[in-house]
Amino acid sequence: MKIFRNKMYENKLSIKLIIIFLGLIFCSCKNKNSEQNNDNSHSEKKPNILFIMSDDHAYQAISAYSDKLTTTPNIDRIANEGIRFTNACVTNSICAPSRATILTGKHTHINGKIDNRMAFDRSQITFPQLFQKAGYETAMYGKLHFGNNPKGIDDFMILLGQGDYINPNFITKKGDTTITGYVTDIITDLTINWLDKKRNKEKPFLMMYLHKAPHRAWWPSPEKLKKFASKTFPEPESLFDDYSNRGTAAKTAEMNLLNHMKYGHDSKIRPETIAAMENVTPFVPTKDYKGIDGFTKAYSRANSEQKAKYDPILDSINASFKENWPKFNNKQKMQWKYQRYMQDYLACVSSVDDNVGRVLDYLDNSGLAENTIVVYTSDQGFYLGEHGWFDKRFVYDESFKTPLLIRWPNKITPNTTNDEMVQNLDFAQTLLEAAQIEAPDDMQGESLIPLLKGNVKEWKRDAVYYHYYEYPAVHMVKRHYAIVTKEYKLVHFYYDVDEWELYDRKNDSQEMNNVYNNPNYADVITKLKKELSAMRVKYKDSPELDQKYIDMTNDLLNKK
Repeated sequence: MKIFRNKMYENKLSIKLIIIFLGLIFCSCKNKNSEQNNDNSHSEKKPNILFIMSDDHAYQAISAYSDKLTTTPNIDRIANEGIRFTNACVTNSICAPSRATILTGKHTHINGKIDNRMAFDRSQITFPQLFQKAGYETAMYGKLHFGNNPKGIDDFMILLGQGDYINPNFITKKGDTTITGYVTDIITDLTINWLDKKRNKEKPFLMMYLHKAPHRAWWPSPEKLKKFASKTFPEPESLFDDYSNRGTAAKTAEMNLLNHMKYGHDSKIRPETIAAMENVTPFVPTKDYKGIDGFTKAYSRANSEQKAKYDPILDSINASFKENWPKFNNKQKMQWKYQRYMQDYLACVSSVDDNVGRVLDYLDNSGLAENTIVVYTSDQGFYLGEHGWFDKRFVYDESFKTPLLIRWPNKITPNTTNDEMVQNLDFAQTLLEAAQIEAPDDMQGESLIPLLKGNVKEWKRDAVYYHYYEYPAVHMVKRHYAIVTKEYKLVHFYYDVDEWELYDRKNDSQEMNNVYNNPNYADVITKLKKELSAMRVKYKDSPELDQKYIDMTNDLLNKK
């Protein structure tokens, strides 16, 4: 009997142990499933977006594209850890229109912002509005360039108009404010502060981190001015381009370094230096002139401590100019202006690169990097002496192409390069798809998500459309529209001239030879003209709309 009871006890104990063991297995499986669900939840978590845009940052001044002029190790990090687009371009190479296209995903003839003068159609939906509606927290710090109340933005501090490099003014929801310091550093300080202290950390974010630099008139910080003022940079092959075998537009544009770059405004020559010299054209006020020359306008914003840092370098530049300028022939003057341009421009770029590094470091150190898409771009390209020019506007490559680097951990294969024809028109739809937000049907771009994920076969576009409007105006670049493929660029200058140009992009990368009248390209021209006509219909552009905007511009100029 005792033995039986012991066996009964042992059997009950065995059953209890089996139940406990099964319970442990069940709990373990449940925990594993819970962990997997949490992992899946994390992987499906909506990504944060950090959209970084500089103003007039030429792709030639990013070492991920070319290290001939400078090095940009921090911006290069985005390319090294993500994708670099080599045929990224804009729809209209001028500041405010480019920004309007980015925000709306529509060509400028649709959103109304055809140039820096015409009004933006505020009935247009912007992609930050859609992010905001989908539960994202949105912010914009830096340069917007048009409007003072950006749509769909929860928190903003935007520069007044073009903005100032020294002690800039900002528009905020609480009113205007002036912040002491250098603009590139300040915009970064504000951005990091928002990311670290101001945002709702329970929400995904869209941060638009927008630099003024390196926009004209290229005022570096005192430290960068000192560092770069003694550097010498290689000249572009086309610095002394005479525009032979090009059309009227290239020959009449007013953006030549020798003839149109200003001593004070651009080269940092003091008014009193110019006034003391013979054979130097002094500053002559125009009827719209507001009171002070370009040099004084920027320099006068500095306080006494800041001026004390600037003065020794500015004095050295002015002394060199005063001693050497009278001895120079025109070629030497062109070369001197080019070097001064590059010294200031690339010094501004260096500050942008340093500050992009600060933000990337913050993302890494805060743990945000893994779930944050980082985009680096510019509102368009810029001439760095190519064809003897500064500024942008033309459909020629240095102006038309823009840097585009995107990092998205675990989605984009690091150190990828892509040469498809992509545009700023595509940014809105790309970011919306990445955030799993439906894009409106009337957006005109294409999502870059297939290219970001390496699915190149899913990309169907082989040509892009371009249209520039701001004429007559500063720099006097004639109105034109164009179709551009990887191989060719067909351009129509249509106002006050009727001229066509064709460039063979593979065999003439510097675009020095217009082959429109070459009979060997007759079939190419026929094909491209047909595609261009179809493209204008697709994007709802037309001769009637061209004339409408011409009339609007003439009315605007006549009122002035």
